[in-house]
Amino acid sequence: MTRFDIITCQPHLLTGPFDHSILKRAQDKGLVEVHLHDLRKYAINKHGQIDDYAFGGGAGMVLMVEPIAKCIRELQAQRPYDAVIYMTPDGQTLNQPMANRLSLLQNIIILCGHYKGVDQRVRDLFVTHEISIGDYVLSGGELAAAVLADSLIRLIPGVLNDESSALSDSFQDNLLAPPVYSRPADFEGHGVPDILLSGNTPKVEEWRFEQAVQRTRQLRPDLLREEKN
Repeated sequence: MTRFDIITCQPHLLTGPFDHSILKRAQDKGLVEVHLHDLRKYAINKHGQIDDYAFGGGAGMVLMVEPIAKCIRELQAQRPYDAVIYMTPDGQTLNQPMANRLSLLQNIIILCGHYKGVDQRVRDLFVTHEISIGDYVLSGGELAAAVLADSLIRLIPGVLNDESSALSDSFQDNLLAPPVYSRPADFEGHGVPDILLSGNTPKVEEWRFEQAVQRTRQLRPDLLREEKN
């Protein structure tokens, strides 16, 4: 069982992604638990305050250290956690090798930023990993948290009906996935490559590998350079 505890001030943004498709089936199978924690339940006063102006001035609000610390400490008192992940644009960019490593963990806290982010002391005292899903800014960390969780959950044994499917995804082995085809074999004069209809499995796999290398060289040559390094 892998457990995700997601801390957010907008929990309703996350109910949809985890209530459908593969993520829901993973929970129904008992392979994954996902718990959403509303940060406002840990507010510092009766008004539900969880943010305040930044010291030194400037536009935007900052999520305060006290509500986040209270929530994380309450969770950590119940079980040990392998990672406390903060979703932030200035974190390490998520990639497939990182997802592979994190998918092996058992208990994970994911903290969603909002507004101008969280008080730096949260990052200093509690966070073990800072992760970004790309060089752009979202309104909050909720969508990024869903992306991260999805990328990890699909790698957990038993989640996918065919576990080998994840091993052939793009970015495994630093290659993009090869082209794929389904029925019909001919669509308006556009046919499927003959090799895929041959039934010769070794030759099909050889073709797929060659296509993956070719596609990666054309679209993401940086991945091939990383492999050499």
